[in-house]
Amino acid sequence: MNSKNISRAISGLAVAAAAVILLAASAQAASWRGIEPFASKRADVERVLGAPVADRYAENGTLQFNVSGGAVTIFFVTAKFVAAKKLSPSLEGTVLQIVLQHQSAADTPESLNLSGNKDYEHRREGKVEVYTNAKEGVAYTFVDGRLKTTRHFYSSEQFQRIQRGA
Repeated sequence: MNSKNISRAISGLAVAAAAVILLAASAQAASWRGIEPFASKRADVERVLGAPVADRYAENGTLQFNVSGGAVTIFFVTAKFVAAKKLSPSLEGTVLQIVLQHQSAADTPESLNLSGNKDYEHRREGKVEVYTNAKEGVAYTFVDGRLKTTRHFYSSEQFQRIQRGA
């Protein structure tokens, strides 16, 4: 094999590797501080955020934490959710959704480059605007143009893969 063919082979492998990495990244949920839906468990969450200020894990599968700039509620996969969605029982106890409640964020749809962004579905009801990207697993809620809530959840591709048992 001459140096030109080796160079082409290496270039082809680099392109293939980049494609695999991009596909793998697109199939994952939107993580926050390393906490990821359908992957992280309670111990992982507490390792990152410390002890919860409200522990309703036994009642409704949630833990609440105070964080800089607001609060975060972590929702976990329950047995009821597993049964309703026909998922593997091994997913019970993993993170389902991360909801950040911002106290006084200055972010706007424009500052986050959401306005006109075709990757986000946009809904408006009065003073409330919601931008959702199901492919990435993230949603932003604005009230009077200011960010109030950010939700990180499983991506649509990840959920389809999990439903297939992959």
